Amino acid sequence: MSAPVRRVLPRPLRPFRHRDYRLLVASMALSLFASGMWTVALVYQVIALGGGPSELSLVMTGLSTGLLVSVLVGGLAADRLPRRALLIGVEALRIVSVGLVTALSLTGALQLWQLAGIAFLVGAAEAFFFPAYSALLPTMLPAEELLAANGVEGMLRPVALQALGPALAGVLVGALAPGGALAVATAVYGLALLPLLLMRVAPVVAAAGGRTSVLFDLREAVGYGLRTGWFFATLAFATLLVLVVIGPIEVLVPFAVRDQAGAGPEGYAVVLAGYGIGGVAGSLCASAFRLPRRYLTLMILLWGPGSLPLAVMGLTDQLWLMVLAAVAVGVAHSWAQVVWGTLLQRRVPAHMLGRVSSLDFFVSLALMPVSMALAGPVGDALGLPLTFVLAGTIPVFLAIAVILGWRLYRDEIAHPLDVPAPAGLGTTGSGTTGPGTTGPGMSGAGMSGTGRTSEETPADPAAAEPG
Repeated sequence: MSAPVRRVLPRPLRPFRHRDYRLLVASMALSLFASGMWTVALVYQVIALGGGPSELSLVMTGLSTGLLVSVLVGGLAADRLPRRALLIGVEALRIVSVGLVTALSLTGALQLWQLAGIAFLVGAAEAFFFPAYSALLPTMLPAEELLAANGVEGMLRPVALQALGPALAGVLVGALAPGGALAVATAVYGLALLPLLLMRVAPVVAAAGGRTSVLFDLREAVGYGLRTGWFFATLAFATLLVLVVIGPIEVLVPFAVRDQAGAGPEGYAVVLAGYGIGGVAGSLCASAFRLPRRYLTLMILLWGPGSLPLAVMGLTDQLWLMVLAAVAVGVAHSWAQVVWGTLLQRRVPAHMLGRVSSLDFFVSLALMPVSMALAGPVGDALGLPLTFVLAGTIPVFLAIAVILGWRLYRDEIAHPLDVPAPAGLGTTGSGTTGPGTTGPGMSGAGMSGTGRTSEETPADPAAAEPG
């Protein structure tokens, strides 16, 4: 009698064998969907209040500032507090915040300053969510399933946050009003809370060495970043990339859609959906092909020249071309993000997940509020066409400078990723970004502070090649 054949699930589906993971993913999917609705409803709520690019910059600056000033605290909290409780608190804050905007909008009492203040709270909540999510995954999944789980999150983000959520919000804003879309977003946030309440997460055992101080933890993570050339170079590049591209993407695209293509909320939602579809395609491409030996060069070029299609946003009056440009940027940036997440998991020590993930996110997005604040005034002063041309071309020169200046082409040959990871290096982390972000974010690990590791190279460009 032959032995029964054991059914083996495809690798991307293996994490779904675990009950708590299924609940966590369900909550995250609903939360991302609601956040996609919130993004579009927020834009058109500003317009309904009589605002233009400068007013939208103000509100988006509040959102990004809340994210930025809270992200280091969020990373530390993820290492020190019960992560499930943090996720529940985040969803509760979202429900209250977006529900308050909904009530004020539907009653006609909403003012621009109130919207900016509540956007700050929503951004702060986001800063706590993904460090806790990233740190929670390794407690519920075996190490060999973490990469598949990261891929699931990478697929859900563009589908729910950048495609389905914005698409439904655009329909609701067009058919009803921004307040109607905000009401539905609040309800979906409420649904996202329910799976978290049903989770049964085992408590995390404290480290044998006891807790260190918060300042020590931060100094340790910052020291690692400053001493490690490829890490420092990538974050420096990402910081400037965010300054150049995030503001135009988040603030000026709806006005390009309206003023150049003559389209309304539905057209803007289609452009956002295109970006989301491109993100899905980019994640699939990154997963389908073997990571190349020139992984640092590939990653930087995907973020740099991969931003060139943004120039089309300012040079065309055809909505379909804007959609194609959004798809192209989504493919390139998502592909690069998958490479970045894998790079952190393979080359960074694994014992400081919360700290360095928050440092990664904080540094790479440090200029996001500045980009949001400048986008409206720059767009008004230079005009949308020139602003988008600059947003698409400047990253090309930044990419060339970082590859050559830090000699990343030598570092990637000395540290190949197409071989098994050395023992003791990181294998966890989600490698994700906050909504609407571009570049490194929300993943990684650090070092223990017991001395310089073999992966650390000086941040000085002249000394960045491996010794």
